[in-house]
Amino acid sequence: MTALPTAKPEDVGLNPVALDRLSAALTDRVASGHVPGAVALIARHGKIAYHEAFGVQSPADGAPMTTDSIFRIYSMTKPIVSVAVMMLWEEGRVLLSDPISKYIPAFAKTEVGVVEGSTLTRVPANRQITVQDLLRHTSGLTYEFRGTSLVHKAYVESKVSRLRQTNEDQANTLAALPLLHQPGAHWEYSRSIDVLGRLVEVITGQTLGAFLTERILSPLGMTDTAFTVPEKDHGRIAEPFPKDPEGGADVALLDVKRTALFESGGGGLVGTSMDYARFCTMLLNNGHLNGVRLLGRKTIELMTSDHLGDIPSNPDLLPPGHGFGLGFAVRTAAGMAPFPGSVGNYYWSGAAGTSFWVDPAERLYGVLMIQAPVQREHYRLLFRDLVYAAVTD
Repeated sequence: MTALPTAKPEDVGLNPVALDRLSAALTDRVASGHVPGAVALIARHGKIAYHEAFGVQSPADGAPMTTDSIFRIYSMTKPIVSVAVMMLWEEGRVLLSDPISKYIPAFAKTEVGVVEGSTLTRVPANRQITVQDLLRHTSGLTYEFRGTSLVHKAYVESKVSRLRQTNEDQANTLAALPLLHQPGAHWEYSRSIDVLGRLVEVITGQTLGAFLTERILSPLGMTDTAFTVPEKDHGRIAEPFPKDPEGGADVALLDVKRTALFESGGGGLVGTSMDYARFCTMLLNNGHLNGVRLLGRKTIELMTSDHLGDIPSNPDLLPPGHGFGLGFAVRTAAGMAPFPGSVGNYYWSGAAGTSFWVDPAERLYGVLMIQAPVQREHYRLLFRDLVYAAVTD
């Protein structure tokens, strides 16, 4: 495995003094007890210019955070699975316009939930859910924690999030639940990528984990990314505070020491900052890394273009000036959003606090790893703000 090249910040147009401010901010937040620790990585022009660890990896034993600590990346799994789907698309094994029922027959007759007062009724979907709908979150599916409607309650009652199930089990459960919206009518963050994880299994005949390892993770050298942390690496797992330091809420994250039965395409992977940097480098290189090509340039362009247009979305997850592509949020306006960036930026994040973004115009990307679910919004913005403040030319 060839290591990613490194450079001094000033040699790739980043101000070392400004990066010191980033370090100081993260050091201060750790010292104040806001988060246990963090790992931050910044690369520009194909070279890693900043890779630092802060605080402790485990609040229970005080073990220091290291740059190779392993984090639950939750929804940063989604872009990886989206790449897997597009690899199958490039092989002609699936079309974006295909109805998902072609591969998972349980979705052949989905219904939409209509709530009137305390009554939930179902009406037939106007059309079938397509693969493109799943990639861009316009399937009509949702997450049970995204609301309190009768549709969301049906998700809870179905135990759709249980860990003791297979991808096939969950896909069939989702297909039987009412949709929150008609397919294609609304952007709704959802379990769509979990369904695509099952799609990968159906097409390839492999488990999702086996396919990802064989076709993406191993070729890219992402050796610490998987659905389970092997016993030899348990001492590298980053852990949260047991209670949120501000509100006192209990914090419980996925147990990644036990073998995963449910390999969630929407949120089950663990990994390191350097592993995800290798994934980001592949994306920024238009689909290849160190002689390994996963996708073509035009495929990356398609994935990182806005696929929503006038389709309404949810402002809590898609800020002003943003749309959504095939696996990523995509910046469509230089202004409007309350954080810096370039038109064409794409990004996503994870529920426990991890985040990444790629800026093709600046040949820049950043990866931030923390395990602090309640604090995640603050750090997504802080990290991006301070990295862009360091750009000099």
